[in-house]
This record gives sequence, structure tokens and C-alpha cells, in this order.
Amino acid sequence: MNSSPLQSLQNGNWFKLICGASYQHLPAVRNLTLAYTLAGADCIDVAADPAVIAFAREAISTASSWVKSARERGFPAVDRPWLMVSFNDGEDPHFRKAEFDSTACPTDCWRPCETVCPAGAIAFNDPKLPNGGGVRDPLCYGCGRCIPVCPSQIILTRSIVSTPENIAPLVLSTGVDAIEIHTQIGRVSDFKRLWYSVQPQIGQLKLVAISCPDGEDLIDYLRTLYEIISPLPCALIWQTDGRPMSGDIGAGTTTACLKLGQKVLAANLPGYVQLAGGTNHSTVAKLKSMGLLAQQDPQNGSKTVAGVAYGSYARVLLSPLLEKLESNYTPEPGSTPNNDVGLATTAQPSTLTRLETNPDLLWQTVSLAHSLVAQLKGFQTAERG
Repeated sequence: MNSSPLQSLQNGNWFKLICGASYQHLPAVRNLTLAYTLAGADCIDVAADPAVIAFAREAISTASSWVKSARERGFPAVDRPWLMVSFNDGEDPHFRKAEFDSTACPTDCWRPCETVCPAGAIAFNDPKLPNGGGVRDPLCYGCGRCIPVCPSQIILTRSIVSTPENIAPLVLSTGVDAIEIHTQIGRVSDFKRLWYSVQPQIGQLKLVAISCPDGEDLIDYLRTLYEIISPLPCALIWQTDGRPMSGDIGAGTTTACLKLGQKVLAANLPGYVQLAGGTNHSTVAKLKSMGLLAQQDPQNGSKTVAGVAYGSYARVLLSPLLEKLESNYTPEPGSTPNNDVGLATTAQPSTLTRLETNPDLLWQTVSLAHSLVAQLKGFQTAERG
């Protein structure tokens, strides 16, 4: 019941939580990590921001003292999930922030940007923001839904590109277990530049994941990447990013990631295939109906997915409960991008925002997280309370 992350990959019931490659709201990252760790997640994927990494690690450490209680309640808490950080070799929607000048908004605007934002990152009449409104930078994870709905078209994006010479020190100094590289078809030279910067540290990692959206010549591109990274001393995942950051929109968003997963599976590339991009409560049911889960056919591992990563859906699922603690969080004003990878290091969360300080709320949150994890792991729903 309590398998290691590697065993989960091998068994085909790997569960990864994506906190967001540009999501830096420390209270949420910490509490999401804690809840999903106790619910049985195998991997926690966070931004390559030293502060975010530190708080995710601290949450994993805190979870260890609650593992016994979690298992007594029927939750399949992993002793220690792998901690992953994500990098990109060029422009990528996962590594961007929205921004706009709220003083340029017409007074009669109905503010659809505020309504459509799934992270609550857009606000007006907020004294903590310049000019009282705009984007709460740490909360924005770059989904881009606000851009097309803005009547005045004043919302822009600020992209973040990983700096190769700073990646290796970041990986070495933070003790992460895994890295994920986001790339796109045709970026061979950019991928090489990024890969060679981190290659000397690969020996200390347990996993390398490569995430790439669909497109013409995708399989040829992935084969080229495999030639570049071989031989690899650790596990390898091909993340099929079907419809990025859309899982919370509706059940239909999972179709694209299933289609892309089938395409990559058919190529028989060395390594594991894991779904992402549009994953939600419908993903596992559809996988089962298509016979694509390894548990259904253990002898046909090369033709089945090894696991599923959940991002926006997993976060939004818990947000009603976590927001009960969020009101106690007051970040220091004027956070600036001052670390190695260009992400803003946010202020430390208050002790009052730590989920474990409210055990009743903790177990409610873990139970809700487990309702998603259990779909893949096949466990019975644990007791609440």
C-alpha cells in the first residue's frame, strides 16, 4: 500500500502534484505539498525558486511526523515523495506571469479578468498592490486566461527563461530529487545548452522528466533528445503535456493529454510515459476505459501510462479549504526577482497559515486530496475527521 515513488512508476500508479513552474505563493505551496504527501503523492513538482523549494522540503519533512496518523486513518502516505523542480529551454507558458497597469482600466470595465483567474491572482482595491490593483505576482502561474477576455487588451505577460549557468548550483545546493525540462519541437540547440549545464549533477538525481507539447515531428524530436541525454543513470519520464494548465476547466480538457499519451506510447521510447496538461477527475476513468493503465495489463508496460500529473485541477480542488488559512498571510511588500533563476522570492508565511496547526482542517484537506490520488492508486476512500 505504501510503495516508494520508483515502485509507483514501475507499477503504473505514479501520482505527481504540479504546484506550478512559476507559482510562488509559499503558504499554498507548503500546504498543497503537505496535504498531497499525506494523501499518497509520489512526487511534488515546484518552481525553481530557492524559497519555494525550501518550503516544499519543509512541508515534506513536517509530513513525516503525521505519516503514522495518516495511515491509521487509511491514507497511503508516502514516507518521502520525490521533490522535483522544473526548468525551461526557452519561451514556455508555464514560465510566465501576467501583468497590467490597473490605472489603465476603464472605470466601467466589468473586470472579466478577475472572474476568470483560477488562482485569485488578479485583484482590485488591494492596498498591497501598486496603485491598489493588478496581479498578485506570487499567485499567478501563467495560465493566460485573463489575456483574451480583457476588453481593453492591456494585460501583458512577462516570461522567465532558465539561466543555464545557475541551474546546476541550484540543483546541487537544494538537494532536489528530480528535474523536469520543458521544451518544444525544434529546440535542439537550446535543449543541449540547458542539458549540458545540469548534466554533471545528473548522478545525484533519481529522475529526469522531459515535457513537450504535441506537434509535427514530435516523435523524431523526442528521439533526438533521448540520444542527447543517453546514457541516463536514473529513471526517465516523457510528460505528455496535452492541454497545459486547463484541468480545472472541465472534463473535456483531458482528451488532448490522452491522445498525446497514446501517440508517445506508440513510439516505444525508452522510459515511462506520464500524462499532464488537462488532467482532472475524468482522466483515470478514461484511461481505464481505454485499457491504458498498467494495473490492467502488467505485462504490457510499454503500451500503458506509468502515471498522471495533476496541476491546476489538484490545486483548485483544495483551494476552498486552504483559503480558510490564506487570510492570515501578509507578504512583505516589494518582493523582487533577486535569485538565480529570476523568480521573486516571496516572504515567509505566518505560522497561522500552516495547515497542521488546525488538525481538523488538515484531515479534511488530506481526505479531499486523497479522493484524487485514490483514483489512480486504487485505494478505498479513507475516513474523514
